[in-house]
Parts: sequence; C-alpha cells; structure tokens
Amino acid sequence: MARETEDKELSQYRNLMQPPKEFAHGFNWKTVVGAIFLGIVMMPASMYLGLFAGSGGAINSASQWVTIIIFAEIARRSLKDLRMQEVYILYYMAGLAIASPFSGLLWNQYFVQSDFVKAMGIAQDIPSWWAPSEELIREGGRTFFTKAWIAPIAMTATGLIIGTLDGYGLGYVLYRITNDVENLPFPMAPVGASGIVALTESKGSKERWRWRCFSIGGMLGMIFGAIYIGVPVITGAILAKPLQLIPIPWIDFTQQVGTFLPAVPFNITLDLGAFIAGTVIPFWAVIGGTMGVVMAMVLNPMLYRHGVLANWNPQMGFVDTQFSNNVDFYLSFGVGLTIAITLVSLWKVASPLMGAFRRKPHDGAAKGSGSLSPSVWKRLVTNNIQRGDFSIFIALGIYIFSSTFWISLASWLVPGFPWKFFVFYAAVYTPVISYATAKMEGLCGQAISIPLIREATYILSGYRGIQIWFAPAPIPNYGVATVGFRVMELTGTKIMSQVKTKLVTVPIIIISSLVFSSILWQMSPVPSDAYPFAQKMWELNARNFCLTLSSTTEGGSLFMEAWKWNFFGWGLGVGVSMYALLSTFGFPTMLFFGLVRGMGEAFSGVLIAQLCGALVGRYYLRRKFGDMWLKYAPVILAGFSCGMGLVAMLSVAFTILTKMISPLIF
Repeated sequence: MARETEDKELSQYRNLMQPPKEFAHGFNWKTVVGAIFLGIVMMPASMYLGLFAGSGGAINSASQWVTIIIFAEIARRSLKDLRMQEVYILYYMAGLAIASPFSGLLWNQYFVQSDFVKAMGIAQDIPSWWAPSEELIREGGRTFFTKAWIAPIAMTATGLIIGTLDGYGLGYVLYRITNDVENLPFPMAPVGASGIVALTESKGSKERWRWRCFSIGGMLGMIFGAIYIGVPVITGAILAKPLQLIPIPWIDFTQQVGTFLPAVPFNITLDLGAFIAGTVIPFWAVIGGTMGVVMAMVLNPMLYRHGVLANWNPQMGFVDTQFSNNVDFYLSFGVGLTIAITLVSLWKVASPLMGAFRRKPHDGAAKGSGSLSPSVWKRLVTNNIQRGDFSIFIALGIYIFSSTFWISLASWLVPGFPWKFFVFYAAVYTPVISYATAKMEGLCGQAISIPLIREATYILSGYRGIQIWFAPAPIPNYGVATVGFRVMELTGTKIMSQVKTKLVTVPIIIISSLVFSSILWQMSPVPSDAYPFAQKMWELNARNFCLTLSSTTEGGSLFMEAWKWNFFGWGLGVGVSMYALLSTFGFPTMLFFGLVRGMGEAFSGVLIAQLCGALVGRYYLRRKFGDMWLKYAPVILAGFSCGMGLVAMLSVAFTILTKMISPLIF
C-alpha cells in the first residue's frame, strides 16, 4: 500500500530507544546547584547568543549540553557518576533557561521605538502593560528597573508562572492517550534522549560508541565555534565593531542574484551545525524543502514580470525582498499552502480514527487503533506508579483553571473584545488541534498548526484597535508537549522530579532573566552592531507584525490590501494537488511537507546547508556505517552543540566582564 511505503523511512526511527525497566528521581541537591549555575552563568550567555547569532540550529541547545558536561566532569573528579535521570533533569532545566522570559522585553522596547512602527501610526496605541511609551523609555534610560516597566514585568512573570502549571494540563492528557493507549512511536524523541544516554555510559558499557560520537561532535563544535562565535564576540568587546570571519547570520546575495532572477531573496548560511542537522533530519524532508526553494526561485521572476511582485526593486536586500514579496503574494499564497498541509495532516489523523469507529465490536481493537473500548479507557485512567503518573483528571482540572485564568485576564485587559471567541477555542478548537498535533508527533514527528487562526478570529470579531494583539490570548497547541514527556520516559525519569525542578528553577529564571536583560541593554543598544542577528532580523519581524496589526485598525489596512483570495486559492490548490500527485506515484509524505515548506519562502541559506548534510549522510555515511548512522548522527549533533557552546560561553563571559569593568578602568 502507498501509505505503508511512504512511512518506510520514518519507521527506521521508531525503535532507536526503549524506556528502561526502572524509573528513578533525578531531583537532588545537584539540581539546586545547577539551577543557580544556570541563572548566573548560562542564561546570560544564552541570551547574548540569541541577540548575536540567533537562537536557531545548534546554538539553541548549546547551554543544555554545556551544563551537563560541566556537572558530569565535576562528578567524575569527585569519584561519582551522574545517573541518567540526573542528566535529564539538568538537560531539562537548561532548556527552561534558554527560553529567557524577560529577554522578550528587549524586543518590546525596540518595537515601540521602531521607525517603521511610528510611520504606521500605531506606536501610541501600544498598551502600557506590554511596553511603556518611547518617551518614558528614554527618560528611564536603558534599564528595566523603572516604574514604567512594572506592569510589563508583572505580566511576563504571571505568564511564566501560569504557563509552568499549564505544562501538566492538556499536554499530559494527550501524552497518556497517544503514548499509553495508542502506543505511538514518537520517532523524533530518541534524538533528544540519545545524547543524555551517551553521557551516562560507564566504562564497561557495551555501547561506548555513544561517547565516541559525542566527543567527535564536541571537537567539531569547539573548532567551528571558535571561528563562528569566539572571534567576533571577543573582538566586539575590544573593537568598535566585531570582526566576523564568517558573516552572521548569512551572506546576502539578493542584489547580485536579482540581475538575472528578479524578486528572489537569496542568502547563504555558512553554519556547520545546519550541515550536521541535515544528516539527522529525514532525508526526503530536506529534499522537498530544497525543491520548494528552487520552485520559488523559478516562480518569483515570472510573478515579477507579470506585475504581481510589483513592489520589488533591484536595490532591495534579503530582508526588504522578503517583506515586499510577502505583501505582494506570499502572505495569501503561503497561507493557502499551510492550509493544504493542515488538511492533509488532519486527513491522516482522521482516517484511522474513522476506521476504528467503523470496526465491529466483536472484531476487537489492536493496541494503538484508537478504539474506545473499556480496555482502552482502563489503560487511560490507570496510572503507572513506577513512572510517577498522576491522574488525568487532575491534568484536566489544570487545563480548565489555566484557560479560565487567561480568558478572564484577556477580557479584563481588552474589555471591548467578545470573550465568547476565547471560550470556543478553549472548549473546542484547542483540544481538537492539540490532539491532531499529538497524533502527528507520535506518528512522524510533525506538528500541525492552522495559520492565521488568531488573525481570522480578531478580524471576524469586528473589534477595532491593536490592544487585543498584545493580550495573552488562550490559543495554545498542547500537542507538541507530548514529545517532551516521551523523552522523559525514555530516560527513566519520574514526572515528579520535573515538577520539583520547575519549582526551584522558575524563581531563579525570573530574577536572573530580568537582571541580565537589563545588563545586556546597558552594554549596547538593542539592536546595534554589537548584536548583528537582532540588527538584521528584528526589522523584518517588526514589519511583519505591523502588517498583522493593521488588520484591525481603523481606516486603511495594509493587511487587507495584501490579502488576496485568488492567491490564497492558488496556494491551497497547489498544495493539495502536489500531495495528490506525490501520493499517486508513491513518494514519501515527508517530501510533500518539505516541498511546501520550501515554497513558503523559507530561508534558502539554511536549506542549502541542510541539503549538503543530507546528501553526504545518505550517500556516503550511511553506506559506510550502515543503519547505525541513524543512531550516530543525533549523538554527533548533540556533541557539536556542546562543543560550540563551550567556546561560546567562555567568549560571552569575557565580553560581559569586559563591558562591566571598562567604566571602572576608564
């Protein structure tokens, strides 16, 4: 059957790891020390890297592996070993520190003061509980410790606390359904768990290849990190402008390519981490993404010549071309493509469910079929005591409480908005889309998201104003959380260990994130030459956000002018047609997802690096090492993140110390 053929590649990922026979706690005094270490050392470095080089790729998880390596080495020198559960808790705790909550305030202050925002005439309407006005920001200087920032800080801290509780709500229920009842494989969960296992192998382990792979990746990461991050960060602390041996975040060739391929945004990212990631990502997803970019490169000049991409001119760089094309065509066309992905994904989820309901009762139900038999219900409500499960009814209560809280808060902050829309999402939309996402994550490691659902809600509500866009709207997707619970299971860690870790870590994150966000702002304006990634990307992000905000403003709307139903129909038709064509000829499903992602104007530079990695991995490394390469690659990628992070953290520490003591010297 075609469906069996298209999932052949993904089936190889499903049995890479199995949960251990015994579960244990990972929370202890080492976790407390780790939380303090993260708050003082790792969080500011991670925040700096996010502004300097972006948080994507290997850098995003660098602090997680650096934390584990440091504590593992300290334990070895104390003649002790870290248990796998302890390593997981450190890894998880470092992941919390990556998503620094108050670093978002740096974006808020930039957005309020952005020239584009002021030109759009909406800066004065931004609510004070999201960010103070430009005048108040300038009066207080580059610091968050002023009266004007009390409300935004309170909003951020409240969101973090409630979000921490909400992490054990509907997402946990869906994990119990997809993992325990439906027995889905979660093929991408071993990617996160394999590096943790590698660092807990003893000298007598039969699988010492994990540590060797991790070491190889670590050395590659240290060498590349010294060039990519170390040199510009250190020179930026000494010189007026940092020296970049490798341009960050990309090399822009849009103007050069535009002479023969007009309206094509083209860049190249020289990131070894993206290359290694290409060996881990399913091959056909990378091939599909590359094909999509090539198709967009062919389509854009045709659209330009026919007057569709009318706002482009040859002097535009990558950022300006992206925004111009988005307004002229890709906003509508891209949404159509994404809707096509959503329809295909929902069909893949609904088909087996409908088959289960049509099955006769006496036929029984195989494990994972989704049948609502008494045995299925028993598996759902029966807690695995060894794993540390808690009742799904408690989780449902958490979801009801958090949804009620967010609806009440949003209604209080924006009294003119019809709150019944939020109730519909909490009661209907969120559970449905979250389950569909959990199902897809469990089957093939893909998430589902319906684009512009919030935008459509606000437009159809008839609301006029921009305040609602800054309110904490309760439209989350809890399905993605199921992968994290599966990783925790693969490492044999009890759930209560994670709960205790959050109770200790969240207060430290709140204090540390606020303090170091203010320090980074005082070091240099954000964005500026000192933060090259933010300087290039934040302008594009601000323009796209303003485009969205204009949909509910009074008078003329740039969003409404950019939205064209015929282009949306083209995107939807092209997406569905491509899936039907690929399915007819038995091509892998991942090729379709990648193809649509590439056509949706994804960054070509990253896809080029991933393509090189995918080709080398499939046609050289897999032939050399066989199917074991599927196990080697995730561990090498984890080691690369660690090695790159070690260099990056040392460089950032040098920069912060230099900036802080320079006023004392001079």
